[in-house]
Amino acid sequence: MNGNKELIDALNQIEREKDISKEILLEAMENSLVAACKNHFGKADNIKVNINRETGAVNVYAEREIVETVADPVTQISVVEARLKFPRNDIGDIVNVEVTPKNFGRIAAQKAKQVVVQKIREEERKVLYNQYYSKEKDVVTGIVQRYVGNNVSINLGKVDAVLTENEQVKGEHFRPTDRIKLYVLEVKDTTKGPKITVSRTHPELVKRLFEAEVAEVKDGTVEIKSISREAGSRTKIAVHSNNSDVDPVGACVGINGARVNAIVNELRGEKIDIINWSEDPAILIENALSPAKVVAVSVDEPEKSARVIVPDYQLSLAIGKEGQNARLAARLTGFKIDIKSETQADEIGW
Repeated sequence: MNGNKELIDALNQIEREKDISKEILLEAMENSLVAACKNHFGKADNIKVNINRETGAVNVYAEREIVETVADPVTQISVVEARLKFPRNDIGDIVNVEVTPKNFGRIAAQKAKQVVVQKIREEERKVLYNQYYSKEKDVVTGIVQRYVGNNVSINLGKVDAVLTENEQVKGEHFRPTDRIKLYVLEVKDTTKGPKITVSRTHPELVKRLFEAEVAEVKDGTVEIKSISREAGSRTKIAVHSNNSDVDPVGACVGINGARVNAIVNELRGEKIDIINWSEDPAILIENALSPAKVVAVSVDEPEKSARVIVPDYQLSLAIGKEGQNARLAARLTGFKIDIKSETQADEIGW
């Protein structure tokens, strides 16, 4: 078939602009044309299609065996005919006979267009997937689109993400066009493009927000050692400074509470307790029960449990509403915490 320089020029342009390999496109075209040959020849097992890489000329070849008497003209060629075309070959040899159909130019042009469109879609989908896969386990800003049942559709720029009911903070409601921060839980590659699941309840959301808001956390001067969260209500974080001149709690709170307040506002009023981390479990537990004051802490490290005594008037504060303060402190420290008032401790002989 005559050359098709326009095809090669177009593929070169696609390679430059879309970063899709010309060779991959040409191989895909050749494969699709082999499949098209099946309709023409009845089978395609012995058919090869070659597209000239310089001129774009398309040629179809059939592998045929040279035989004395032809029983199957699709897979065999007579020795008499073969000697005219392939004088160096003999009976038993396999030769490539050109069998390019007359109307093959039109078929090739159609297939070329289909393959290019499909490959561009695949490549664009792959680029999108890679772009958002790199954001997995990170925070992104999205714009609320609409509720789909109990789930929320969030636009992240080039794709929409799904905020499922399980990953929503109880009592948090959104309006279309609301801008919200989200933690990217998972990015899956699908035929329709990346499927992205996001969360508003994950503890890592709070951690990432501090990294974005607090320079000392971002550069590693201040470390968030532990975090426990009851989304929408309260979070406790334990912080440690790798520089003795930097107060980790102060850095996270900011001047007049500016830094922590920005995060509280993003989380729509969720309370955040920031405490000093300590390698000493007793000190850590005492800090974790803040804002309650603690009289004494007795730790059983092998059992990962602790007994805590607080002033009588601080008991309800230490335990918290519906046990929340004690529960978050236990999760933050990794210890089971038993809290008693001074009067209760005296009565049971602690």
